[in-house]
Amino acid sequence: MSEDPTPEDAGGKDLDLPEFPEGETAADAADDDEKSALDLAPVFDVPVQISAVLGKTALDVHSLLKLQSGSVLELDRKVGEAIDIYVNNRLVARGEVVVVDDRLGVTMTEIIKDGDSSS
Repeated sequence: MSEDPTPEDAGGKDLDLPEFPEGETAADAADDDEKSALDLAPVFDVPVQISAVLGKTALDVHSLLKLQSGSVLELDRKVGEAIDIYVNNRLVARGEVVVVDDRLGVTMTEIIKDGDSSS
């Protein structure tokens, strides 16, 4: 019986991929395995920090100290442009600001894959 290679050992070796019966795809196999969501149960209670960034601006300390209630800051985004959604300081999606029952919310319109965060 052979052991699965560790990531350090796997460099340059062929990976063993699962073989599905003829006509069956990975999606079909995933449908059969409904317990996958339950497998994540141990991490359901892990807290994460979510940030929705409307835009950014740069100020010197003098200008920052002059800000008061009602001050307006010009951001680097245009009206209607997608906002960035971060989870634990990592860009994961873009979305739009919405109003739900007199509260602000965010609708995700695009999921960002690794390495696809060009702005």
